[in-house]
Order: sequence, then structure tokens, then C-alpha cells
Amino acid sequence: MDLSKETRVKKEYARLRKIFAGLGEDEAEVCDGLMVQAARLRVLLDDAWSDISVNGDVEMFTQSENAPPYERKRPVAELYNTREKNYQTAIRQLLDRMPQGTRDAAEDIMKFALGGKK
Repeated sequence: MDLSKETRVKKEYARLRKIFAGLGEDEAEVCDGLMVQAARLRVLLDDAWSDISVNGDVEMFTQSENAPPYERKRPVAELYNTREKNYQTAIRQLLDRMPQGTRDAAEDIMKFALGGKK
């Protein structure tokens, strides 16, 4: 099932809203944009990972026809690294706004979602 980026962002946003349902109404309004950005980043990360999985994170590159090719990190791999850090920062900011009683459950969910990273 190949969903559009917009549809996948909406699904991820809904998932984040569910995870962070413990935010108060005012907190949820403040954090809404952060959840949207985190959802967008997650979709971009998934797409980049699919590309990296198929094409690798390095490629042969040459400046001109006369120069010998050399191995370099693909731009998508650089973007992936930057976006992953931004995603983790956004999630951490959301977790920091959770009330303490609900934060532990949300942290466990996000730890799982981030593949065991904390």
C-alpha cells in the first residue's frame, strides 16, 4: 500500500497526538506545530531510509570526465543524519512537556519507536 506523503504525515500526526494525549489542552495547542513537524520528519526519514537501503549511503563521484571517481557520502545520507537528529530533538521537546505521570509511558513508547534510543 503506497500512500501519499500527505496521507502518511496525517497518519503519523494522528499517532503522535494519541501518544501525547496526556498533554493538557493549552500544552497541546503549543505543541501542535512541533507534532506536525515531527510527523513530517518521520515521513521524510522513512523515505530516505528506503532510498539508502536500496542505493546505499555512498556513491562514486567525479568532478569531471578527466578526474578519477572517488567514493563520497550520498546527499540523502547527509540529510538523513540531520533529519534524524531534528526528529529526536522534537520528540524530546514533546516528552519534556508531558506531565510526569504520563511522561514515563510516552517515553517507553517513543524509545520503542526510535529503536531503543533514548
